[in-house]
Amino acid sequence: MTAREVALITGASMGIGAELARLFAADGRDLVLVARTEDKLRSLAQELETAHGITAHVVPCDLSNPAAPAELFETLEGRGLQVDYLVNNAGFGATGAFAELSLQLQMDMLQVNIDALVALTHLALQGMLARNKGRILNIASTAGFQPGPDMAVYYASKSFVIMFSEGIAEEVKSHGVTVTAHCPGATATNFAQTAGNAQSFLFKLGAAPPDKVARHAYRSMMKGKVLAIEGFMNRLVAFSIRFSPRVLVRKIARWLNQTG
Repeated sequence: MTAREVALITGASMGIGAELARLFAADGRDLVLVARTEDKLRSLAQELETAHGITAHVVPCDLSNPAAPAELFETLEGRGLQVDYLVNNAGFGATGAFAELSLQLQMDMLQVNIDALVALTHLALQGMLARNKGRILNIASTAGFQPGPDMAVYYASKSFVIMFSEGIAEEVKSHGVTVTAHCPGATATNFAQTAGNAQSFLFKLGAAPPDKVARHAYRSMMKGKVLAIEGFMNRLVAFSIRFSPRVLVRKIARWLNQTG
Protein backbone atom coordinates (compact mmCIF):
# COMPACT_ATOMS: atom_id res chain seq x y z
CA MET A 1 0.00 0.00 0.00
CA THR A 2 1.42 3.37 -1.03
CA ALA A 3 1.76 5.85 1.81
CA ARG A 4 -0.30 8.99 1.42
CA GLU A 5 1.46 12.31 0.93
CA VAL A 6 1.70 14.55 3.98
CA ALA A 7 0.92 18.25 4.21
CA LEU A 8 2.19 20.28 7.17
CA ILE A 9 0.09 23.38 7.79
CA THR A 10 0.91 26.03 10.38
CA GLY A 11 -1.80 28.27 11.77
CA ALA A 12 -4.19 25.43 10.94
CA SER A 13 -6.74 25.90 13.74
CA MET A 14 -8.93 28.44 11.90
CA GLY A 15 -9.26 30.78 8.95
CA ILE A 16 -7.20 30.22 5.81
CA GLY A 17 -5.15 27.48 7.47
CA ALA A 18 -8.19 25.38 8.37
CA GLU A 19 -9.66 25.84 4.89
CA LEU A 20 -6.40 24.71 3.31
CA ALA A 21 -6.42 21.64 5.55
CA ARG A 22 -9.88 20.79 4.24
CA LEU A 23 -8.65 21.05 0.65
CA PHE A 24 -5.64 18.81 1.25
CA ALA A 25 -7.80 16.26 3.08
CA ALA A 26 -10.41 16.26 0.32
CA ASP A 27 -7.64 15.32 -2.11
CA GLY A 28 -6.64 12.38 0.09
CA ARG A 29 -3.53 13.73 1.78
CA ASP A 30 -2.60 13.17 5.40
CA LEU A 31 -2.06 16.24 7.54
CA VAL A 32 0.15 17.66 10.24
CA LEU A 33 -1.90 20.39 11.88
CA VAL A 34 0.12 22.98 13.78
CA ALA A 35 -1.12 25.85 15.97
CA ARG A 36 -1.13 26.91 19.62
CA THR A 37 -4.73 25.87 20.34
CA GLU A 38 -4.80 22.09 20.71
CA ASP A 39 -8.55 21.76 21.21
CA LYS A 40 -9.35 23.47 17.91
CA LEU A 41 -6.76 21.36 16.10
CA ARG A 42 -8.21 18.14 17.49
CA SER A 43 -11.73 19.16 16.50
CA LEU A 44 -10.56 19.88 12.94
CA ALA A 45 -8.56 16.65 12.82
CA GLN A 46 -11.60 14.60 13.84
CA GLU A 47 -13.76 16.38 11.26
CA LEU A 48 -11.34 15.68 8.42
CA GLU A 49 -10.51 12.11 9.40
CA THR A 50 -14.22 11.28 9.53
CA ALA A 51 -15.06 13.05 6.28
CA HIS A 52 -12.13 11.90 4.16
CA GLY A 53 -10.54 8.84 5.77
CA ILE A 54 -7.14 10.50 6.10
CA THR A 55 -4.88 10.73 9.14
CA ALA A 56 -4.49 14.15 10.75
CA HIS A 57 -1.62 14.51 13.19
CA VAL A 58 -2.07 17.24 15.81
CA VAL A 59 1.09 19.02 16.95
CA PRO A 60 0.44 22.00 19.27
CA CYS A 61 3.25 24.48 18.77
CA ASP A 62 4.02 28.11 19.58
CA LEU A 63 6.10 29.45 16.70
CA SER A 64 7.05 32.56 18.66
CA ASN A 65 9.47 30.20 20.44
CA PRO A 66 12.71 30.16 18.39
CA ALA A 67 13.23 26.47 19.20
CA ALA A 68 9.79 25.45 17.90
CA PRO A 69 10.61 24.68 14.22
CA ALA A 70 13.43 22.26 15.06
CA GLU A 71 11.33 20.64 17.80
CA LEU A 72 8.44 20.25 15.37
CA PHE A 73 10.58 18.43 12.81
CA GLU A 74 12.09 16.25 15.54
CA THR A 75 8.53 15.24 16.45
CA LEU A 76 7.74 14.40 12.83
CA GLU A 77 10.92 12.36 12.50
CA GLY A 78 9.98 10.47 15.63
CA ARG A 79 6.62 9.62 14.07
CA GLY A 80 8.21 8.55 10.78
CA LEU A 81 6.60 11.37 8.83
CA GLN A 82 8.06 13.19 5.84
CA VAL A 83 6.72 16.53 4.61
CA ASP A 84 5.61 16.58 0.98
CA TYR A 85 3.77 19.91 1.26
CA LEU A 86 4.66 22.73 3.62
CA VAL A 87 2.18 25.53 4.19
CA ASN A 88 3.60 28.45 6.17
CA ASN A 89 0.32 30.11 7.07
CA ALA A 90 0.90 31.14 10.69
CA GLY A 91 1.32 34.87 11.20
CA PHE A 92 -0.15 37.89 12.93
CA GLY A 93 -0.17 41.68 12.84
CA ALA A 94 -0.57 44.61 15.22
CA THR A 95 -1.92 48.09 14.58
CA GLY A 96 -0.34 51.20 16.03
CA ALA A 97 2.69 53.45 15.76
CA PHE A 98 5.91 51.46 15.85
CA ALA A 99 7.36 53.43 18.78
CA GLU A 100 4.17 53.01 20.82
CA LEU A 101 3.56 49.30 20.33
CA SER A 102 5.24 46.81 22.64
CA LEU A 103 8.71 45.93 21.39
CA GLN A 104 8.29 42.33 22.54
CA LEU A 105 5.03 42.02 20.59
CA GLN A 106 6.73 43.21 17.43
CA MET A 107 9.75 40.97 17.94
CA ASP A 108 7.39 38.01 18.42
CA MET A 109 5.72 39.04 15.16
CA LEU A 110 9.03 38.87 13.35
CA GLN A 111 9.73 35.49 14.94
CA VAL A 112 6.44 34.01 13.72
CA ASN A 113 6.09 35.81 10.37
CA ILE A 114 9.73 35.55 9.28
CA ASP A 115 12.08 33.48 11.45
CA ALA A 116 9.81 30.45 11.89
CA LEU A 117 8.84 30.54 8.20
CA VAL A 118 12.50 30.56 7.15
CA ALA A 119 13.42 27.77 9.56
CA LEU A 120 10.51 25.54 8.55
CA THR A 121 11.26 26.11 4.87
CA HIS A 122 14.90 25.15 5.37
CA LEU A 123 14.00 22.03 7.35
CA ALA A 124 11.37 20.89 4.85
CA LEU A 125 13.59 21.51 1.85
CA GLN A 126 16.18 18.97 3.00
CA GLY A 127 13.84 16.05 2.39
CA MET A 128 12.13 17.59 -0.62
CA LEU A 129 15.39 18.16 -2.47
CA ALA A 130 16.62 14.66 -1.59
CA ARG A 131 13.41 13.22 -3.11
CA ASN A 132 13.30 15.74 -6.00
CA LYS A 133 9.69 16.44 -5.11
CA GLY A 134 7.75 18.85 -2.93
CA ARG A 135 5.71 22.03 -2.74
CA ILE A 136 5.95 24.98 -0.36
CA LEU A 137 3.19 27.55 0.06
CA ASN A 138 4.05 30.71 1.96
CA ILE A 139 1.07 32.88 2.82
CA ALA A 140 2.23 36.46 2.34
CA SER A 141 -0.11 39.42 1.78
CA THR A 142 -0.81 42.30 -0.56
CA ALA A 143 0.57 44.32 2.37
CA GLY A 144 3.98 43.16 1.23
CA PHE A 145 3.93 45.37 -1.85
CA GLN A 146 4.06 48.68 0.03
CA PRO A 147 5.15 50.25 3.32
CA GLY A 148 2.51 50.21 6.05
CA PRO A 149 2.44 53.15 8.43
CA ASP A 150 0.73 52.10 11.69
CA MET A 151 1.46 48.46 10.79
CA ALA A 152 5.09 48.94 9.80
CA VAL A 153 6.53 45.67 11.09
CA TYR A 154 3.70 43.53 9.72
CA TYR A 155 3.89 45.04 6.23
CA ALA A 156 7.68 44.72 6.20
CA SER A 157 7.46 41.08 7.31
CA LYS A 158 5.18 40.22 4.42
CA SER A 159 7.49 41.97 1.99
CA PHE A 160 10.24 39.68 3.25
CA VAL A 161 8.05 36.62 2.68
CA ILE A 162 7.45 37.59 -0.93
CA MET A 163 11.09 38.29 -1.75
CA PHE A 164 12.36 35.24 0.16
CA SER A 165 9.87 32.95 -1.57
CA GLU A 166 10.74 34.24 -5.04
CA GLY A 167 14.45 33.81 -4.37
CA ILE A 168 14.14 30.26 -3.09
CA ALA A 169 11.74 29.34 -5.89
CA GLU A 170 14.40 30.18 -8.46
CA GLU A 171 17.00 28.13 -6.59
CA VAL A 172 14.95 24.92 -6.41
CA LYS A 173 12.94 25.01 -9.63
CA SER A 174 15.23 22.50 -11.38
CA HIS A 175 14.96 20.03 -8.47
CA GLY A 176 11.27 19.13 -8.68
CA VAL A 177 10.31 21.53 -5.88
CA THR A 178 8.07 24.58 -6.15
CA VAL A 179 7.72 27.57 -3.84
CA THR A 180 4.66 29.82 -3.99
CA ALA A 181 4.14 33.16 -2.29
CA HIS A 182 0.40 33.71 -2.05
CA CYS A 183 -0.84 37.25 -1.41
CA PRO A 184 -4.40 37.67 -0.17
CA GLY A 185 -5.91 41.04 0.58
CA ALA A 186 -8.27 41.66 3.48
CA THR A 187 -9.78 38.31 4.49
CA ALA A 188 -12.67 37.59 6.87
CA THR A 189 -10.73 35.73 9.57
CA ASN A 190 -9.82 36.56 13.15
CA PHE A 191 -6.66 38.32 11.91
CA ALA A 192 -8.20 41.80 12.02
CA GLN A 193 -9.51 41.37 15.56
CA THR A 194 -6.09 40.21 16.74
CA ALA A 195 -4.31 43.00 14.84
CA GLY A 196 -6.74 45.64 16.08
CA ASN A 197 -7.76 46.90 12.65
CA ALA A 198 -11.15 45.25 12.19
CA GLN A 199 -12.75 48.71 11.98
CA SER A 200 -10.14 50.12 9.60
CA PHE A 201 -11.11 51.55 6.22
CA LEU A 202 -9.33 48.60 4.60
CA PHE A 203 -11.67 46.03 6.16
CA LYS A 204 -14.73 48.25 5.76
CA LEU A 205 -14.11 48.14 2.01
CA GLY A 206 -14.75 44.41 2.17
CA ALA A 207 -13.01 41.17 3.09
CA ALA A 208 -12.86 37.96 1.07
CA PRO A 209 -14.17 34.73 2.62
CA PRO A 210 -11.33 32.45 3.79
CA ASP A 211 -12.50 29.44 1.79
CA LYS A 212 -12.27 31.45 -1.44
CA VAL A 213 -8.78 32.67 -0.56
CA ALA A 214 -7.69 29.15 0.38
CA ARG A 215 -8.91 27.69 -2.91
CA HIS A 216 -6.96 30.29 -4.86
CA ALA A 217 -3.83 29.63 -2.79
CA TYR A 218 -4.19 25.86 -3.16
CA ARG A 219 -4.64 26.00 -6.93
CA SER A 220 -1.73 28.41 -7.28
CA MET A 221 0.55 26.09 -5.32
CA MET A 222 -0.53 23.05 -7.30
CA LYS A 223 0.19 24.89 -10.56
CA GLY A 224 3.62 25.81 -9.26
CA LYS A 225 3.08 29.56 -9.49
CA VAL A 226 5.81 31.55 -7.80
CA LEU A 227 3.72 34.64 -7.00
CA ALA A 228 -0.07 34.65 -6.82
CA ILE A 229 -2.40 37.48 -5.79
CA GLU A 230 -5.99 36.66 -4.92
CA GLY A 231 -8.70 38.90 -6.40
CA PHE A 232 -8.75 41.20 -9.42
CA MET A 233 -8.73 44.43 -7.40
CA ASN A 234 -5.83 43.20 -5.29
CA ARG A 235 -3.85 42.39 -8.44
CA LEU A 236 -4.69 45.79 -9.88
CA VAL A 237 -3.57 47.62 -6.75
CA ALA A 238 -0.36 45.62 -6.47
CA PHE A 239 0.47 46.41 -10.10
CA SER A 240 -0.40 50.10 -9.84
CA ILE A 241 1.85 50.58 -6.80
CA ARG A 242 4.86 50.06 -9.07
CA PHE A 243 4.07 53.26 -10.94
CA SER A 244 2.76 55.42 -8.09
CA PRO A 245 4.80 58.06 -6.23
CA ARG A 246 6.10 56.53 -3.00
CA VAL A 247 4.82 59.43 -0.90
CA LEU A 248 1.31 58.76 -2.22
CA VAL A 249 1.61 55.02 -1.57
CA ARG A 250 2.58 55.67 2.05
CA LYS A 251 -0.28 58.10 2.62
CA ILE A 252 -2.89 55.78 1.12
CA ALA A 253 -1.61 52.82 3.13
CA ARG A 254 -1.84 54.84 6.33
CA TRP A 255 -5.36 56.01 5.51
CA LEU A 256 -6.47 52.42 4.91
CA ASN A 257 -5.14 51.37 8.32
CA GLN A 258 -7.03 54.11 10.13
CA THR A 259 -10.42 53.66 11.75
CA GLY A 260 -13.33 56.01 11.38
